[in-house]
Amino acid sequence: MKMKLLPLVLAALLPLVPFTRTACADDKIEVKFTAVDGREVDLAKLKGKVVLIDFWATWCGPCVGEVPHVLEAYKKFHDKGFEIIGISLDRDKNLLTSFIRERGMAWPQSFESSNALADKFGISSIPAMWLVDKEGKVATKNARENLAGQVEKLLGK
Repeated sequence: MKMKLLPLVLAALLPLVPFTRTACADDKIEVKFTAVDGREVDLAKLKGKVVLIDFWATWCGPCVGEVPHVLEAYKKFHDKGFEIIGISLDRDKNLLTSFIRERGMAWPQSFESSNALADKFGISSIPAMWLVDKEGKVATKNARENLAGQVEKLLGK
């Protein structure tokens, strides 16, 4: 008898669970910030370009492991309309700026000790890499797999 009540109890409690809506495919999202190098970043102004939004940190091994792939895609497609926006979850701004300078990561990086942008989009683990299409809509929230191929496909549309 107790097991029959469990679904009813769960259904009754569901409205009490906080729900955070994150950007989904076909959603236009708003990303605005001042980068660590002083550049003003506004995703809306990048309409017509394919944009990678890369949620990452220097202390994240898998994130650092993705850097060569991201750099490769950037070098290959930047002149064709590909941009990257980095959303760093680092706590040390100096470490972040040294890291991006040493690795030649020319794209803008957000740094907020509060991680407000990551929280805004419900990012709970990194790396998280989203691709935004030329219309400003999230095309995928799984850009880690075959990044260059996905970028090339979106640039061709």
